[in-house]
Amino acid sequence: MSEPAAFIRAHTTPLPVPSLPDLSLYQAAEVTSLWEMTEAELLQNGLAPPFWAFPWAGGQALGLWLRQNPHVVMGKRVLDLACGSGLVGIVAAKLGAAQVIANDIDPFAGAAVTLNAALNGVDLIYDGADRLAEAPPAVDVILAGDIC
Repeated sequence: MSEPAAFIRAHTTPLPVPSLPDLSLYQAAEVTSLWEMTEAELLQNGLAPPFWAFPWAGGQALGLWLRQNPHVVMGKRVLDLACGSGLVGIVAAKLGAAQVIANDIDPFAGAAVTLNAALNGVDLIYDGADRLAEAPPAVDVILAGDIC
């Protein structure tokens, strides 16, 4: 398997998030070719397609809602469950969350979260455990915008 961060840098571009243009994520400019390249490599390892390469509508909507309701995350420990790109966790961190854990089982998502957090000047903790099968870590708020 390719080194995930190098793969992401080679096949995506930092672009503004459509509904949250002050934030940027490493995104696939050409959806189909990246999906096919990643799918071919990841299917060998039983992993899902590159959900981390796109700012999903559910994550954008939850990010907008959090901006209107910052008290939900401000000063709290937050879990961004099935985080994909880490968009919701990045918004929570920018709104003053005490700690943000970004969770996804895809190691490419882990690399994307790290790159996207750095791109937006926030710190996130990546957790690669299967939190749909295991108990969540000790947090105050669980958000799941990227699985909407």
